[in-house]
Amino acid sequence: MLAPPLLAWTALALGWQASFVIVGALGFLWLAAWIIFYRTPPANPGELESPPPAVWALAKSRFVWQFTLSKVFADPVWYFYTFWFPQYLKVGHGFSMKEIGETAWIPFFTGGIGNLAGGFLCSSLLKRGLSPQTARRLGVVIFSALMVAAVPSAMVRSSALSIALISTATFGYCGALANVLAIPRDLFPKNAVASIWGLASMGSGFGGMFFSLVTGWLVDHYSFIPAFVLFGLTPIIAAALIWSLPRTVAPAFPSPP
Repeated sequence: MLAPPLLAWTALALGWQASFVIVGALGFLWLAAWIIFYRTPPANPGELESPPPAVWALAKSRFVWQFTLSKVFADPVWYFYTFWFPQYLKVGHGFSMKEIGETAWIPFFTGGIGNLAGGFLCSSLLKRGLSPQTARRLGVVIFSALMVAAVPSAMVRSSALSIALISTATFGYCGALANVLAIPRDLFPKNAVASIWGLASMGSGFGGMFFSLVTGWLVDHYSFIPAFVLFGLTPIIAAALIWSLPRTVAPAFPSPP
């Protein structure tokens, strides 16, 4: 959210080279803050520690490979908005660097609200008696449906309406992600969650690589319209994969209490 106005101002005032220097310096500041403030959580004396399951055994389970496949379709949507949205404002609506800096933060602001809304919706569903698995999966489906708002965003003439539709989609992505983050822990022991998310993040990376190539080809040969249609529909595939995840796991992976 802070990056568009900060980098636009830096590029205009100091030159584009300074933007790279500032981004690199901020990384070192974050690292310093992490070293100073992070503390390892205390161990729970009542919880028995057991060796984590083998990564290959996890990868062969239907839950894990289907969960990983869902990230192949879900996360490239966020990469698209992160990397291509400023270019879309420039090409699609003729925005200057100054105008991009003034407006490109909005979808990331609504994304932050979506993170909170995702947790709020899940908590509300739990209070109504739904199981954690059902509540989280229903949350993913509802917020993924909001991401379809991206489909008409490149077809409207109004830049304000286009930004509003894209902001609705980023709100939906983060709301869905807030629920997806907790799903593996509902079925797998704590010591398996990091490996599951490592595999899922690998799927996210491969999906980002593939869909970045697709995006560039679509924009180069056609326009931004088919790209926005693509990233308005792929979340539905991801949501369907999440909804149909197995609700039980093999005995080799005991469910958490």
